[in-house]
Amino acid sequence: MSAHSQGFEIDDWQLRWRGLDLTALPRTESIFALSNGHIGLRGGLEEGEPVDTPGTYLNGFYEKRQFPHAESGYGYPEHAQSLVNVTNGKIIRLFVEDEPVDVRYGETAEHDRVLDFRSGTLRRNTVWTSPTGRRVRIRSERLVSFTERALAVIRYEVEPLDDDLDLVLQSDLLTNEPIATPGRDPRLAAALERPLIADLAVTRNYSALLAHHTAASGLRMAAGMDHELEAHRTPRCDIHAEDDLARLTLAVDVAKGDRLRLTKYLGYGWSSQRSTPALRAQVDAALAAGMETGWDELLERQRAYLDKFWANADIEIDGDPEMQQAIRFALFHVLQAGARGETRAIPAKGLTGPGYDGHSFWDTEIFVLPVLTHTMPMAARDALRWRHSTLDQARRRAHELRQSGAMFPWRSINGEEGSGYWPAGTAAVHVSADIAHATVRYLAATGDEHFETEAGAELLVETARMWASLGHHDSNATFRIDGVTGPDEYSALADNNIYTNVMARQNMREAAETCSRRTDLAERLGVGADEIARWRECAEEMAMPYNEELRVHEQSEGFTRHARWDFEATPADHYPLLLHYPYFDLYRRQVVKQADLTLAMYLCPDEFTDEQKVRNFEYYEALTVRDSSLSASAQAIMAAEVGHLDLAYDYFVEAGLTDLHDLHDNVAGGLHIASLAGTWLSCVAGFGGMRVHRDGATFAPRLPAALDKLTFRILWRESRIAVEVTAAKATYRLLAGDPVTLGHHGHRFTLADDPVVREIPEHTPPTTPRIPAGRPPYRRG
Repeated sequence: MSAHSQGFEIDDWQLRWRGLDLTALPRTESIFALSNGHIGLRGGLEEGEPVDTPGTYLNGFYEKRQFPHAESGYGYPEHAQSLVNVTNGKIIRLFVEDEPVDVRYGETAEHDRVLDFRSGTLRRNTVWTSPTGRRVRIRSERLVSFTERALAVIRYEVEPLDDDLDLVLQSDLLTNEPIATPGRDPRLAAALERPLIADLAVTRNYSALLAHHTAASGLRMAAGMDHELEAHRTPRCDIHAEDDLARLTLAVDVAKGDRLRLTKYLGYGWSSQRSTPALRAQVDAALAAGMETGWDELLERQRAYLDKFWANADIEIDGDPEMQQAIRFALFHVLQAGARGETRAIPAKGLTGPGYDGHSFWDTEIFVLPVLTHTMPMAARDALRWRHSTLDQARRRAHELRQSGAMFPWRSINGEEGSGYWPAGTAAVHVSADIAHATVRYLAATGDEHFETEAGAELLVETARMWASLGHHDSNATFRIDGVTGPDEYSALADNNIYTNVMARQNMREAAETCSRRTDLAERLGVGADEIARWRECAEEMAMPYNEELRVHEQSEGFTRHARWDFEATPADHYPLLLHYPYFDLYRRQVVKQADLTLAMYLCPDEFTDEQKVRNFEYYEALTVRDSSLSASAQAIMAAEVGHLDLAYDYFVEAGLTDLHDLHDNVAGGLHIASLAGTWLSCVAGFGGMRVHRDGATFAPRLPAALDKLTFRILWRESRIAVEVTAAKATYRLLAGDPVTLGHHGHRFTLADDPVVREIPEHTPPTTPRIPAGRPPYRRG
């Protein structure tokens, strides 16, 4: 507990910020955000001010806005979607002898906030002295319930420290809070001017409810609050509501040493179809159930839910206390992003901030869903079900673009394309193969035949149809996919991007295998023998550009013949490049924004020989500037596989501290959920060497010098497995479930009741690869 990092105390199971630093508010509001995947509350102070970005979000609740295309074109999306900051129920204003509590004034002798990964709550302790000398202690604790999806609760307690005091509490529901206009960074959200239109405002006893709707998207929402008050004297109470504000005011004399305690229950609901009265009933029911359960029981349920999660998901490392904390911070926020989203997407920022307008990208399927698949598979299934629920929109998009099957959007909230920039949006068609990849991994890890029947097979078939339509055979009978954008957004509209090609190949092969095995599903989906043969043919003849002279694969056709970016002449403050250089420059050069071919080698390992992986990794390592938070974990995984273990650890640290150290200077807009998920991937797929196949999981563990031991847990089918890795050996244990067949460095074994211990083969580290000048991995201190 004595160590500190970027203002946070280092502790295995919690994140504590001690002291008052108003300049840190923008990032701590994101870092201390609470969510259950349905409701998201940014970590602002209960008093409402000071605040950087107010934020209360409901997953999938958005407003439409028109795209301001300078020049329209066929196939350009006409509307974008933006996540709405909905009614704020966090506000509990406090007045001490008529003076408002505001930490910008008076004196704050103590102030600390704790995000607890085991209780799932945010706690706060503040000792504040007013400008006229009145001193109080404020304690609060809040939770967004994992077990009661529509419920959040805040307990707020005030204690006079020197004298008897007249205290006034104002508990608010506030709608249409003003939001600052964003800057020019394209990662920021659009500003919506009063997006919510009032429908209903009602009060009763200590409760109130506000209902609103959006003008363009036509969505309705309701937010309600109810309260329990504990005080030694009877307070004077008043409650009223108007269109955008409901307020409960409590005035009471509190003696020195006594405490005034308010427990505030918040209920939220929204719908695209149900009426305002129906939403009111839903919120009323959530509040009634929450108050009947009570604060103490809700805390116990929250802890029990997290105990089960950590039993399946926890990762332990020996040798780096800060990264131990970072791992659990990462897993906690990945859980918060996906736990109760159910039929909704998992946004790139979760529900921690407005960045990227609340959109979901391919990040979800490639980085986040593997974590959930092996720790909380029900959440992974629900995220894939959301994709399946948008199939009709994806089919319409494919038809609009003159393709068969389904073409999923690059970014979206509701399933419609939300990107206004074609080269790095619509052209990034690999998102459809990414969805297929996540589907295959989920099915392999769970054996969920019901999901395969109702959704999984159809996702594979419709995306395979798109690839067979999008590509073509050239005069050499090679199957080509031209004019697309891979993960590297500094190379656009390229021919035969290898990442896209190998993922499309996997997609078509898996669709063919599924339809051959499940003839009932093939018949239902209209798949015949000719179509299956067509997919297999296209996959077999897929183009794989290769430079014979350099003996490396080309990220895309002709990429290795482009001029190299002049890294030596690029100032350090000109990263990320996209904010300082035109895409016209970037697209014509050998410079890689984020792992592309490197990521392909991890996701499709059988497409490359071991020797090719080593040469490819070293070549592209010298070009990759990591201007995306997605890159570090992918590079960590492949660095570990090819033997650069210390470099892999550096990238693991960078992925894990991206938000805690605000490495991209944009945490104010929300956390990077995929980078947080990449922290798990770096440990399990990187140092654990885990790879997933239809017939089982395999491991090739090796530890970097910085660690003495690594222990992780995964779910496979109905079994829970623990893997413990030291420098010399790996120990596999079956914690629950049936025996499973696993692999260790190429050798199969069956894991049953007794632990299995295997030695780790010795290896000779290859020569350290070159890294672009000025872009080394993040170094602490």
